[in-house]
Amino acid sequence: MLPVHGGEVQQVAQRAGLRPQAFLDASASLVPWSPRWQHLGRSAWRDYPDRTQALLRKRVAALHCIDPHSVLPGNGAAELFTWAARDASEQGLSVLPVPGFADYGRALRCWSGTCTQQRLPLDWADSFPQLFPEPGPGAVLWICNPHNPTGQLWSRDALEPLLERYALVICDEAFLPLVPNGEQQSLLPLVAEHSNLVVIRSLTKLYGIAGLRLGYAVAQPQRLQRWALWRDPWPVNGIALAVGERLLASPRRYRSWCERVQRWTAIEGAWVQRQLAALPGITPMPSAVNYLLIRANSSLVPLREALEQRHRILLRDCRSFEGLGESWLRIGLQSRRNNRRIVRALREELQRSPLA
Repeated sequence: MLPVHGGEVQQVAQRAGLRPQAFLDASASLVPWSPRWQHLGRSAWRDYPDRTQALLRKRVAALHCIDPHSVLPGNGAAELFTWAARDASEQGLSVLPVPGFADYGRALRCWSGTCTQQRLPLDWADSFPQLFPEPGPGAVLWICNPHNPTGQLWSRDALEPLLERYALVICDEAFLPLVPNGEQQSLLPLVAEHSNLVVIRSLTKLYGIAGLRLGYAVAQPQRLQRWALWRDPWPVNGIALAVGERLLASPRRYRSWCERVQRWTAIEGAWVQRQLAALPGITPMPSAVNYLLIRANSSLVPLREALEQRHRILLRDCRSFEGLGESWLRIGLQSRRNNRRIVRALREELQRSPLA
């Protein structure tokens, strides 16, 4: 069975009879370090968490200068896609860019929502932001900015007119804070004037805390109040709430963290692009974010399997992305030391078994 998400290191380790720590996981696109925090306090796991997430909503709102009632924290972005999809299924046909993140389709299937595909070009320029390709007819448009899995960054100026064409626009900005100057392309400033816009963000990518499951949606309050009535009583656990509240306590520290992450994205992204471009048989695609696609004229499945088995390195198999296939792999950027390890392993395997 093909993985539908990166970061499935536990399953790989179990098959290999090894500990998860034996592997370098470049199949998931997280920052390679996480913040340190002091003891959270016994109440974080002893007490029932705040069902309204009031403090976290207030702190997210302060970051973006918006109304706290326009913020809804969730159990990762995935939970919030589920409620966005319930709204979408009531509006009508959803337009899903392809290739794209499989979780949008999963969420729509929960509500028997209908969808059609918008095929994206598989060649693109190396300058960002870019124009969003002309989408097809439908009632709901799903956008991922920057786009997963291609790494393209779409221009806000190109996206804003689409708000007049669709009954609902759902914009996944999970990776946008990792992109240098990415906030300039965010749709968050448009939410107050557009009742048909939902923006979903993830804190797990930015802070490298995927195990905690923490994200948030930004939309007009009436929509989020309706979502809150549909959810489980405590959708965000107390530990995730406590961590999120601490991470976002200071807008200045948040901005400083984003700047650090964005410098890493720019420096390591450019370095990895140069190194991969020098390898025979593969082509690294331009990317604005902390992951990139490589493609070849033949299957890359044997290469991915060789890196897993001989080098204990996991890359993302792209066959689960509709519109891609076995000639594509996605690499999540790591520290310079681990990026060197990935490049060395790729070079060794390409010399051992050249691609056709």
